[in-house]
Amino acid sequence: MLYHIFEYIDKYYNLPGAGLFQYITFRSAAAIILSLVISLIFGGKIISSLKRLQVGETVRDLGLEGQKAKEGTPTMGGIIIIMAILIPCLLFARLDNVYVLLMIFTTIWLGLIGGADDYIKVFKKNKQGLSGKIKVLGQVVLGLVVALTMLISNDVVIRMPLAQAEQGGYQVVKTYSTLLPRVNDVSKLTEMAYVKSSLTNLPFWKNNNLDYFHLVDFAGDNSTLLLWIVFTLVVIFIVTAVSNAANLTDGIDGLAAGTSAIIGATLGIFAYVSGNTIIADYLKILYLPNSAELVIFSACFLGACIGFLWHNSYPAKVFMGDTGSLTIGGIIAVLAILLRKELLIPLLCGIFLAENLSVVLQVSYFKYTKKKYGEGRRIFKMSPLHHHFQKLGMHEAKIVTRFWIIGIMLAIVSVISLKVR
Repeated sequence: MLYHIFEYIDKYYNLPGAGLFQYITFRSAAAIILSLVISLIFGGKIISSLKRLQVGETVRDLGLEGQKAKEGTPTMGGIIIIMAILIPCLLFARLDNVYVLLMIFTTIWLGLIGGADDYIKVFKKNKQGLSGKIKVLGQVVLGLVVALTMLISNDVVIRMPLAQAEQGGYQVVKTYSTLLPRVNDVSKLTEMAYVKSSLTNLPFWKNNNLDYFHLVDFAGDNSTLLLWIVFTLVVIFIVTAVSNAANLTDGIDGLAAGTSAIIGATLGIFAYVSGNTIIADYLKILYLPNSAELVIFSACFLGACIGFLWHNSYPAKVFMGDTGSLTIGGIIAVLAILLRKELLIPLLCGIFLAENLSVVLQVSYFKYTKKKYGEGRRIFKMSPLHHHFQKLGMHEAKIVTRFWIIGIMLAIVSVISLKVR
């Protein structure tokens, strides 16, 4: 909103300083500061309101140390995260940008689904919350919206040389001429094109690109239809998997919020390099026109997660609930997909993956051994993985800190993938 206001002021009134709002870096810095302020100031007021409404967590007895002390801690704290994301985003991001609009829709949509789940648990006293089928349906709808927008909208494009676009048979949306550096720093006028494409970044691979179309070109005349189906299914799977994995990770104080902050900062870096034509050319990665606005959203997300940690760090004064966990997981998934970095998710979101796999392995092995030996056996003392370490006697603050360290290491390797291939 402020971008559009100050753009008008700068154009017609030439107010000193108004041009600052043209810069991604300035708006990102302002967004993260405002996001932190909202989390810190209004977070306390929201927690007090949740206490008055008796929106307390009912803790299931898992035999973990210090677990009973958490009984009655306010939940639905994800409201703080959502507020701290949306308000700065609406103020500092361009609201005519398709990427920003998709991220706003993602935040509100999953916030409503997670909020409905928490509402049923707390106020309706139904521990099961929202039906699993309804939650999955909501995630499927989000995946459909994201996938179809990417496939249809002419604002979601990739830049490449016009000759390459014509050779690959891509749909050209726009062409222009530019000077690109060649051998011995000699620039050459080159025809470039903005194209509709199903290209994505393939980490640690020489040419760094994978076209989903190559997976279905065996279908001949039906390739386009099959591409739409395959791409949509991939997006739905990623959105559902990551949002549910974030939900599983939200089991001890500060774990989900801190891990998500690290991932959000990394995706912000990816958004900056993918939306900057000079850096994208230097790194030889896909340049995504207009995607630089996702730096603003990533800044809002980072500020919201860090600000929430002020209240959620051990011992937590508030839990994010499904209102927060489903939302932050979905945001991470959609951000990665829009930035064509979805194939990096297993690495970047390695903590989420480990938590998710620990549950799958535990349940699968228990069922297998029960069928084979007549009694169920377990791989871990308890799943998700963080509870396993709690059972080993490790304090949850130490578990969280060590998981953060691993998350930072995974984030560094993910960023290094821009050059190592």
